[in-house]
Amino acid sequence: MMQAILVFALSGCRIGEAADGPLVVGAFTEDFNGSAGSLPNPEHWAIDTGPSAVHGWERGSLQTYTDSPENIQLDGRGNLVITARKGADGFTSGRAVTRGKLEFGFGTISARIKFPTGQGIWPAFWMLGSNIDEVGWPECGEIDIMELINQADRYHVAVHAPGGDAEAKGPIVDLSREFHEYWVTRTENSIAIGVDGDVLKVFTPADLPPDSPWVFRDPMFVLLNVAVGGTWPGPPDESTVFPAAMIIDWLRFVPLG
Repeated sequence: MMQAILVFALSGCRIGEAADGPLVVGAFTEDFNGSAGSLPNPEHWAIDTGPSAVHGWERGSLQTYTDSPENIQLDGRGNLVITARKGADGFTSGRAVTRGKLEFGFGTISARIKFPTGQGIWPAFWMLGSNIDEVGWPECGEIDIMELINQADRYHVAVHAPGGDAEAKGPIVDLSREFHEYWVTRTENSIAIGVDGDVLKVFTPADLPPDSPWVFRDPMFVLLNVAVGGTWPGPPDESTVFPAAMIIDWLRFVPLG
């Protein structure tokens, strides 16, 4: 239930109090403006730190997330840069989340991103239900707006719910060569995911097993990260090039009209 509204002058959005966090009301834009080497706006973004196992969402990935500018920073040119690195003690990377800061209801979330690629490189633009602390995963719901696994010319999109998953994958232009706009439009009974002007998949309750509830009607938060290794992509090898950087130009939300 909305209890209060305040105005963010810089972003132009309004924030209402959802049951467990701030719900964006109206259009929102994050341009990642700021001085080089700084972290993104702390009113909008939290930075996860620690081994991937602490967060439990990435199936055995090898990186430790940090808030070091070596792994996550604004570049001073209007971009957020998340960089996976290989060091003497293993792999480090960055993950920015709007959890507890900004939550989004029905509408379109989009981001302009240039992805990294390579064996064992697992960049992702995704969403989780804001009630994850109360109900756990996958009861909270997960939307994978774009994941790349080992190669940049094959897309992976998916939804995860308590009773099962639905996914779409296939060939696509090399997404590491230039920026593209990745988006998801969420309504009460559909989730459409696309790149630029192309729709990759529209998920509906019919795509899930019959006994799976449709848990995508509640507020969700955004995650941006580069994982390394794990049971899905496998480990990096001698062909993998580090550092591997994911560059995000902007993130936008437009509510359903």
